[in-house]
Amino acid sequence: MSGVEGDYVRIFDTTCRDGEQSPGATMTRAEKLRIVKALEGLGVDVIEAGFPAASPGEVSAVREISATVETCEVAALCRTREGDIDAAWSAVKDAVKPRLHVFIATSDIHLEHKLKMTRDEVLAQIAQGVSACRSLTSRVEFSAEDATRSEAGFLREAMACAVEHGATILNVPDTVGYTTPVEYGKIISSIVELTEGTDAIVACHCHNDLGLAVANSLAAILAGARQVEGCINGIGERAGNAALEEVIMALRTRRDVFGIETRADSTKLLALSKLVSRITGIPVQPNKAIIGKNAFAHEAGIHQHGVLNERTTYEIMAPEDVGFNESSLVLGKHSGRHALRDRLKELGYALSDEELNRVFTSFKELADKKKDIYDPDLHALVANTVLNVEDYYELLNIEFTSGNEVTPHARAKLRAGSDVVEAECDGDGPVNAVVEAIKVASGLESVSLKDYSISAITGGSDAQGRVNVRVDKGGEIAQGQSTHTDVVVASAQAFVCALNHLVYQEELKRRAEGSKNGYKTPSEMGAP
Repeated sequence: MSGVEGDYVRIFDTTCRDGEQSPGATMTRAEKLRIVKALEGLGVDVIEAGFPAASPGEVSAVREISATVETCEVAALCRTREGDIDAAWSAVKDAVKPRLHVFIATSDIHLEHKLKMTRDEVLAQIAQGVSACRSLTSRVEFSAEDATRSEAGFLREAMACAVEHGATILNVPDTVGYTTPVEYGKIISSIVELTEGTDAIVACHCHNDLGLAVANSLAAILAGARQVEGCINGIGERAGNAALEEVIMALRTRRDVFGIETRADSTKLLALSKLVSRITGIPVQPNKAIIGKNAFAHEAGIHQHGVLNERTTYEIMAPEDVGFNESSLVLGKHSGRHALRDRLKELGYALSDEELNRVFTSFKELADKKKDIYDPDLHALVANTVLNVEDYYELLNIEFTSGNEVTPHARAKLRAGSDVVEAECDGDGPVNAVVEAIKVASGLESVSLKDYSISAITGGSDAQGRVNVRVDKGGEIAQGQSTHTDVVVASAQAFVCALNHLVYQEELKRRAEGSKNGYKTPSEMGAP
């Protein structure tokens, strides 16, 4: 923790709810639990675990998170409807600190075109929904969806109604990323005035459609907001949410301006960022603020000279403050299990004995292929052996030929459930050939490869290649990733990983078919 006392900004993380709405970023329960434990280690105040009314599977996932979290609040999102509130409460009621996050839209455009309700009807829904939540828990957050496009007078009326009926947090979402810092600050100030003489605080929830999510969040804090909502790496629906690592470090670095900080342990940010990136398959751009690999790199000669003489000439933060303290060379082929466990623990991984054994086996195999094992290699080993979804498809063998005077050809052997299947195909390159062979073997010829990227995770000719893919099956998007010293093998493994994510998502929908609501995405249900 940062040692902040008294007044501070609460961190409300919605990576597992809003962040999961990024296309293809659906997480398994095990993946969510790993992120949740890392968030708890970071020291966030609230974890929004999901939207239980979306499906029975979501209720179960939120319930499991509630049982896992030991120190911070766990929030469940719900509309002002009775069924939503019941589902949300059933999912979080056993949490150490349960919170209900209830919302309804307040902008005229939403009232007219989505809700088909009058303002008086919306106020009645707020009174009913907030009261129902307050009868279950003292931790009630109310969000006015599309607040920044709502008429100012009605927004205040809606917020006043929420406070009157027991809301303790008033959230002002910039649902479509429309507002600007000066404008948003004025809106926040007007809502802060409503809380005077009460125990309620004001929260901000900003989307990044105009690239202003962090700026707007900081403006809200200057205006009196004491809870900021966002996601690690700024992921989320459309252009994403406010990047929490940027907000945390802006408050810390410019305390002279903001006069307030969070209780987050900023040294955990880099490891958490990498974990979220690997699980969601959404890479972090090199020039990303705070946690991009170039954030503390200096190429210009004049910058290098300045930093060597005095770091503060070109660095306003110490790399160690956000977790850039990984050693250059860590382990080799003669390193043992205990050394590996200790290093993985330093990198933020708390593995079970069984998981460690799997990683250690992969570690030894890699050590036979490359002499030096670096921290990025260890992150990749954990991602390959622990973080992937359960395998319906398993790549048993892949063979391929390619060259400038031969037609690329590949043969794939897969386990599909309890069956072993094989196929071979030509392609216009070795990667295309192995992908086509896997599609035929799996019987999923309709799956299309939408995105493909490859990068070296360390330097040197023996570096592992990391491959990220995104696939589409009838509008269902899934991601997969893998690393290997052979990039064609990594490509095959990443594609199979994506197929397994498709299987997982389809299973979630099958489980939801029997529910009264059916399966709907949170955005279809109007999540702020």
